[in-house]
Amino acid sequence: MKNIAVYPGSFDPITNGHVDIINRGLRIFEKIIVAVLENPKKKPLFSTKKRVAMINSIYQNEKNVEVKAFEGLLIEFAKENKAKIVIRGLRAISDFEYEFQMALMNKKLDSKIETFFMVPSLKYSFLSSKLVKEVCMLGGSLTGLIAPQIEKNIIEKFKKNKKTYNRKKG
Repeated sequence: MKNIAVYPGSFDPITNGHVDIINRGLRIFEKIIVAVLENPKKKPLFSTKKRVAMINSIYQNEKNVEVKAFEGLLIEFAKENKAKIVIRGLRAISDFEYEFQMALMNKKLDSKIETFFMVPSLKYSFLSSKLVKEVCMLGGSLTGLIAPQIEKNIIEKFKKNKKTYNRKKG
């Protein structure tokens, strides 16, 4: 039986912090399914289809990473994909409170699926999708924050949305 993990999130956009968790997770798990959540509570910058495509562009040559969109209960998605582990990233204590509560609920829904908490590498411990969007909107450099192959997507999105954009070289 393959050691499959699911790494869920909105990934709007995927950051180098997310990529760090996936890459380090591949040293532990045989396969990681990046589960792109369609969250009705959030108003995403990118469509689910576009977020899946951007993540696929990063992992196009990695056979042990699969990217799928999902909605509904994470536990059901994990079971459908034969995953026994849910990977969750923790940047700060504030993340822990929410993630711990979610892990306990998931455990209640299916006691066979475990939650595996990972902290990001120190250089990404501050990073979030929200901050990436804010930096871009205000004209800051995205160098080192997101993968180069998706940088143009976020820049074009802010230009298209007529947000303040005054590109600085990084």
